[in-house]
Amino acid sequence: MWSQNYTPVAGSLGWSAAAAAFPVVALLYAIGVRRVAAWMAGLVGLAAAAAVALVVYRMPVELVASASLYGAAFGVFPIFWVIFWALVLYRITVDTGQFEILRESIGHLTTDRGVQAVLIAFAFGAFLEGASGFGTPVAVSAAILAGLGFPAFYASGICLLANTSPVAFGSIAIPLITLAATTGLPLNDLSANVGRLSAPLSLIIPAYLILVMNGLSGLRRVWPAVAVCGVAFASVQFATSNFIGPYLTDILSSLSAISALVILLRFWKPQAEPTKSDSIACAPSSPRRRAGLILRAWSPYFLLIGFIGVWSLTDVKNVLNLPSLTFRWPWLDGLVMQMPPVVAKPMAYAALYRFRWLAESGTACAFSSFAAAAVLGVSPARLVWLIGQTARQLALPLVSVASVLALAFLMNYCGATATLGLAFANTGVAFPFFSPLLGWLGVFLTGSDTSSNALFGNLQHITALRLGLKPALMASANSVGGVTGKMISLQSIAVAAAATHLPREDEPKLFRFTLRHSLFLAGLVGFLTLFYAYWAPELVR
Repeated sequence: MWSQNYTPVAGSLGWSAAAAAFPVVALLYAIGVRRVAAWMAGLVGLAAAAAVALVVYRMPVELVASASLYGAAFGVFPIFWVIFWALVLYRITVDTGQFEILRESIGHLTTDRGVQAVLIAFAFGAFLEGASGFGTPVAVSAAILAGLGFPAFYASGICLLANTSPVAFGSIAIPLITLAATTGLPLNDLSANVGRLSAPLSLIIPAYLILVMNGLSGLRRVWPAVAVCGVAFASVQFATSNFIGPYLTDILSSLSAISALVILLRFWKPQAEPTKSDSIACAPSSPRRRAGLILRAWSPYFLLIGFIGVWSLTDVKNVLNLPSLTFRWPWLDGLVMQMPPVVAKPMAYAALYRFRWLAESGTACAFSSFAAAAVLGVSPARLVWLIGQTARQLALPLVSVASVLALAFLMNYCGATATLGLAFANTGVAFPFFSPLLGWLGVFLTGSDTSSNALFGNLQHITALRLGLKPALMASANSVGGVTGKMISLQSIAVAAAATHLPREDEPKLFRFTLRHSLFLAGLVGFLTLFYAYWAPELVR
């Protein structure tokens, strides 16, 4: 049994935190300064994490290797499983020519690029986030925007920015369910607080997207659409999370925003864009024929929604989980001891790998792809070819995802992540500001708000009790701060780049583009948490 030590450098938390941060700094340096591709940056970060675990934390070699492999396996399945089949589904629509009709249908609704971005990247992406989570929203939305004619870089960047405020309630509220299980706090209290922190963010994100795309002049031109979308989404997100619960928050919020935009566009049209690429041609056809063509073109995504909806039903989940395989990860499970103050009392660090091959949302995407191929008349041979082409396209993004998850899991098990968390917790009265940044760090490392909540949720709880703050607020801030780190995680960047065929040499540029927005939005969440903690504690639970 090997015990974690959170101050391995001369017993100093400060020096230990500096050493623990080395893999993160190496990762940032590789992709942000040296501008290497995401998959190479992931390997650099993993090598740095291994060196820190071995030299600084004195973790046995076999535990280092096992923790790294455990993280890589989790990156491959279930995370990359979702990404892969989401892109297969997209390739089916492109290969059969249905994507042109799908693009035309959106162009028929609005030819304005800004409104299209808000509709697809934010509203439709939020629906996919609520239904399946992981990489599906970015993969599908970025592919659609690229197909609509958006440059690959901006299609990727806009979808990464848009995939923020819905993430805390993503995948049928799995992040909050995990947070409640980790902290022992009531799920409804966490849901309400996350709604109160997320709703202001949701209100401004549509406007923020337009500001990034087209500046103030672009925002003035489409402000009715931005206002309607933001208000519809934020108000329903607040109401649902506070009075119904977390499970349907994203689904109801996104459907409200989409419906509000569709109704608005029946009565209002934005002024023409000041560029020659302001329209998408719509081939003339009879209303009846057009309706049939449009329904067929959108059928792959209707099937996706249907399968994910069925997969999310409790009774169905119970059946799908029956053939799952769960086993203790060799040379790791129970062999690492977590110590206070990260946990209340010394306890063995579990390492269970759940191969839920049928129950995962990625499998729902796979069934959607098979059903879409049948509906659109794709032959089995052609489908196999499309699957092979997708596998070739995603080979290097797979390395990126697997290496970064290996880095994250290794930092978790050696104690480096806990050292960084304790350093944040040591900020005293300023902790409410830094609390969301702890979640931000967790999602940057793991690419998952669920993983970040599992990682830091209990630490937030313990620190809040020590400082006399509301534990549910601090735990909720971890989740909401985490969503702002989603856009800079290498997994998300790899997904967006793969979906839009962005050249690998542009991935570092995409990281630098999202980094400043990520830090700005994380800072906003920090100030909002400070407001609730000290000036309006009666407004939160």
